[in-house]
Amino acid sequence: MNVESDNIFLTAAGTSPWACLPQASRGRLIAEPESATRSVFQRDRDRIVHCGAFRRLKHKTQVFVYYEGDHYRTRLTHSLEVAQIARSICRVLGLNEDLAEALALAHDLGHPPFGHAGEAALDACMQQFGGFDHNAQALRIVTRLEQRYAAFDGLNLTWETLEGLVKHNGPLTGSGIEHTLPMAIREYAEIQDLELHSYPSAEAQVTALADDIAYCAHDIDDGLRAGLLDFDQMRQAPFAGPIFENMIERYPGVARGRLINEAVRELIGVMVDDLLAQTRQHVRRERVFDAAHVRELGRPLVAFSAEIEQSIVALKAYLQTHMYRHYKVNRVMSQAKRVLVETFTRFLEEPELLPTEWQLLCDKAGSKATARIVCDYVAGMTDRFALEEHGRLFDLQLKI
Repeated sequence: MNVESDNIFLTAAGTSPWACLPQASRGRLIAEPESATRSVFQRDRDRIVHCGAFRRLKHKTQVFVYYEGDHYRTRLTHSLEVAQIARSICRVLGLNEDLAEALALAHDLGHPPFGHAGEAALDACMQQFGGFDHNAQALRIVTRLEQRYAAFDGLNLTWETLEGLVKHNGPLTGSGIEHTLPMAIREYAEIQDLELHSYPSAEAQVTALADDIAYCAHDIDDGLRAGLLDFDQMRQAPFAGPIFENMIERYPGVARGRLINEAVRELIGVMVDDLLAQTRQHVRRERVFDAAHVRELGRPLVAFSAEIEQSIVALKAYLQTHMYRHYKVNRVMSQAKRVLVETFTRFLEEPELLPTEWQLLCDKAGSKATARIVCDYVAGMTDRFALEEHGRLFDLQLKI
């Protein structure tokens, strides 16, 4: 990583002209006195870390459900790893580390229990009621469902954090974009304009790619340790294969766990270095002069090279076949889907079974309003609590 070559992009204060500056923030929807000791983005980060939805990530599945072992990633540990990678990249590029960290820590808040299988199950349950999308659910959590403060619902985060949370993967409206906006985003757009037609800040773009880097590398780590992958398979994997081959040849006789660590570390380094080099090229070519210019470019500023991007796509496809669709994972996730579908359906048909505070939010059984409240309740569950609630609803021993 050649830090010296990036100095041309930095001001005397060590910040890129195209960074999001906390003093230039567009502020919060509800005005409140700011902290005397923290920037607005540091305060956003702290509010995210202290909220209940963040704590629950500890027992939400990344790939493996919580009871399969203490050493596998959860949504919480994954979010921390994304934050570390995003901060490191932002430091080299002179971007705002605190904003990137806040976005990284919040990006998975909307995930339901049991990972992508849980999201698919809830989306199927909600099809006639507007569907389910984890990014939209994250927005719903930080603007409505978290109730920690006397003056407002949600966390009252800055415009820049909300913008990055909603569209870190790119614009949601505009030319060539045909998908329907999730309901939560559509509703919030009537309250505050997050400029859904434009690209987000450079910090949000960094966070999105840090997410790719983290889950590609660390899912390989977990898959190898769980026995779903082996070294022979990894030798054949696109992109990662040559790295594993090199490490096996370089360190003959070294313990398996250490080889895994070395290969994963190298894989992360290759992706980070490529992202930095490609982004610097984009900055030179586009002559980016401030944060607003980043949003107006009409294409991502932060990016991998075409070669590495294609390699990552190929690696994801390989992992999909050899790990994410492994029969052992399929069996557990099939059970998980059934648990969520049955739990959702029972609460929708009998909302009086919900905890009292949730009952009070419901309309009549089977209605769209009730479905959304039931969805909020189920999506907020940890893996463990979802199994416990399912047992309480369907265990014929009539436990209370």
